[in-house]
Amino acid sequence: MTTPAQTAAAGTDRMLLIETFVRIVEAGSLSAAAAQMGGTQPTVSRRLQLLERTMGVRLLQRSTHAIRLTEDGQRCYERAKELIATWQSFESEVRGADDEPYGTLRVVAPHAFGQDQFVDPLARYLQQYPNMRVEWLLHDRMPDLIAENVDCAIRVGAVTDPSVIAVKLGVVPRIVIASPDLLRGEPAPQHPSELARLPWLALRTFYRTEVSLTHCETGETARFGIQPRLSTDGLHALRKAAVLGLGVALGSEWAMQDDLAAGRLVHVAPQWRADPLPVSLVYAPSRFQPARLRRFIEIMREYLPVELGGPADAGLLRR
Repeated sequence: MTTPAQTAAAGTDRMLLIETFVRIVEAGSLSAAAAQMGGTQPTVSRRLQLLERTMGVRLLQRSTHAIRLTEDGQRCYERAKELIATWQSFESEVRGADDEPYGTLRVVAPHAFGQDQFVDPLARYLQQYPNMRVEWLLHDRMPDLIAENVDCAIRVGAVTDPSVIAVKLGVVPRIVIASPDLLRGEPAPQHPSELARLPWLALRTFYRTEVSLTHCETGETARFGIQPRLSTDGLHALRKAAVLGLGVALGSEWAMQDDLAAGRLVHVAPQWRADPLPVSLVYAPSRFQPARLRRFIEIMREYLPVELGGPADAGLLRR
């Protein structure tokens, strides 16, 4: 027998009810979800109540200050996200490959790149697809793509998680730099043995107590230990500390170019470089890839290899 709630839901877009529920969970409140969806809080509340009556379970526990998922709500939330992704993929297939994406794309990018080089392809994406919105989240840790509802992440360095797909975008060349003030008028060091005697700065994400350099022509490798005066996980902080003469540093070549051109930094041991860092776009495997993510990947693969100075791998790398 059909219940009154099911009868009411039959006259309502059920995907809209499901999308509203997901939006409430991700926004953190009914009012925030209403603002994101361009509606009112009473409308959002009625949709949630109708979905709960239709499903016959309580999905959310609500208080004055917060909401949280019930056990049934957690199961419903995970399944609802899959249904929305499947529906969006179905729409894209029916409408055709050239259909424009719409909705919100959540991307995690590294602090340094996310404030600099990645902004240009991001702008191109938004300009090319006016129906898209992007949440551009900057931090250097690898997110839990599923739990944090992240569409994709841009990673600098090796991707070792076997549960994700990584598309290689290019590589980041790295060089050793120092301030003229640190060198005190002495000629710039040319060999790693000279670098080992100088004070150092460490970029904790990629090196902490040891530096490894390779000669550009001979392939000779030199390794030496360091006791950094300053350790940081921020590339821009490392660059600034180097400019101020606090120590020698190893960093992404693109980030040092302006200071090198202005004479604030010197490229030391120029024939020696660290291994370049791969740059990858990472996302969770799925049978249905929404158009918003496909289009973003296309733009990033087209733009970044030229910007980074490294050829992109045409294939998908499962890590």
